[in-house]
Amino acid sequence: MLDDLFVASKGEEGAAKPSIPFDYLAVVDELHSGRIKVSGEVLAEHYRESGAGLATDFAAILADADLSGPGNDHEALPSVDPHTIAAELGLDRPNADLKRLRRDFAFANHPDRVSPHLRQRAAVRMQIANMLIDEARRKALSAARR
Repeated sequence: MLDDLFVASKGEEGAAKPSIPFDYLAVVDELHSGRIKVSGEVLAEHYRESGAGLATDFAAILADADLSGPGNDHEALPSVDPHTIAAELGLDRPNADLKRLRRDFAFANHPDRVSPHLRQRAAVRMQIANMLIDEARRKALSAARR
């Protein structure tokens, strides 16, 4: 099937059409119809499993990033420390609006809104902030269930 798709994607006249027709709009209609039900508990379990290695993810993000770009010798770089980012987000405030915190942080720190030499660091900061907000959201949901 992958071979059929690959050949069809080249746009050659003599290429074979994919052997399995796929109607994307029908799939979207089916998803939006409400006939497909997914248990919230199943989704929550998958989300918890995917977030199990947050510390490992943080370490991998920081290790893979080249955080010393050109022109950074005399410039104070934004911190990528998770504790500093959490304080910057204001996650310690009770009843914080996590969606608003995410939007405000993205507005100030998104890679598309910073200088080109700071984009990699901004991407790392956004990833860490998103992980921290997701973790705070998970904790708030589990506390609300009790």
